[in-house]
Amino acid sequence: MAAGRAPVVARRGPGGMMSSPSLRQFEHDMLVFRRRWHSYLLSGISQPVLYLLSMGIGLGFYVNKNGGLPGGVPYLEYVAPALLVTQAMMAAAFESAWPIMGKIVWDKTYQAALNTPIGATNLLVGDLMWIAFRAVLLSVLFFAVIVAFGAVSSPLALLAIPVAVITAMSFAAPIVAFTATQKSDQPFNMLFRFGITPLFLFSGTFFPIENLPLFIQPLAWVTPLYHGVALARSLSLGRIDPLVDLIHVAVLAGFVIVGIVAARITFRRRLEV
Repeated sequence: MAAGRAPVVARRGPGGMMSSPSLRQFEHDMLVFRRRWHSYLLSGISQPVLYLLSMGIGLGFYVNKNGGLPGGVPYLEYVAPALLVTQAMMAAAFESAWPIMGKIVWDKTYQAALNTPIGATNLLVGDLMWIAFRAVLLSVLFFAVIVAFGAVSSPLALLAIPVAVITAMSFAAPIVAFTATQKSDQPFNMLFRFGITPLFLFSGTFFPIENLPLFIQPLAWVTPLYHGVALARSLSLGRIDPLVDLIHVAVLAGFVIVGIVAARITFRRRLEV
C-alpha cells in the first residue's frame, strides 16, 4: 500500500448494497458509457456486421457454389461464430490500450482516484470488469444478429457468448499489463498493426489454419484467438470434441490468469509510488 493511503474499506451504496472500491471504478466507467452508449455500440457492432455481409454472404455464395467447406458446412455458419469472437477481442484490445493510457498519462483519472481509499489493484479490477461488461454486451448483440441471419445450427451456439468474453479477456489482461508500462501510445500502433490485425486474419477466422504454410500454423496454435475461434465454432456447429475443447478452455484461462497477475504487478509499480 502506498504511504499515507487510507485503508480500503467497502462502503454501502444506494439500497444498502455493499460497494467495493473496485465497483466504484466500474461505476465510473458505466457513467461514461451512459453518455456515449450509442457510439460504443455502433463502433463495436458495425464492422463485424459488414464482415458478416461481405464475407459470410458475399464470399460465402462463391465458396458454397464451388464445393463449400469440408463437411458441407455453409460458409456463413463457419465464419459467423469466428466473427463473434474476433469482434469481442478487437473491442477489448482497444479498450485495454488507449483508454487505459489516457487514465494513466493524459487525463490522470487514476491519480485522482488514488487520493481516495481506492488502490491500484482496485482500479485494475474495476476496469477489467468494465472491459468484460462491454465484451458481454457486444457479444449478446452480435449473437442476436447471427441468429437473425440464420447462421446458428446448434443450441450450444449460445455458449459461444462466454467463449467470446473469455477470449476478449485473454487479450485485455495482458494488454492492460503492457499499457501500464508505457509512457506514450506509440507502441500501440505496432501492437495492432503487427499483432492484433494479423491474428484476426490468420487465426482461423475466415479459413482453416490448415491452409496456412506449415511453418506458420504453430504460431496460430499458441495464440488465444485461434483457441477462442475454434471453440466457438465447434459449439455453434454442434461438433464437440471434449478433450480438444478442454484444451481450448485451458489455454484461454491461462492467458487470462497470467495477464491479470502481470497487470497487477505493473499497475502497482506504475501507480503506487
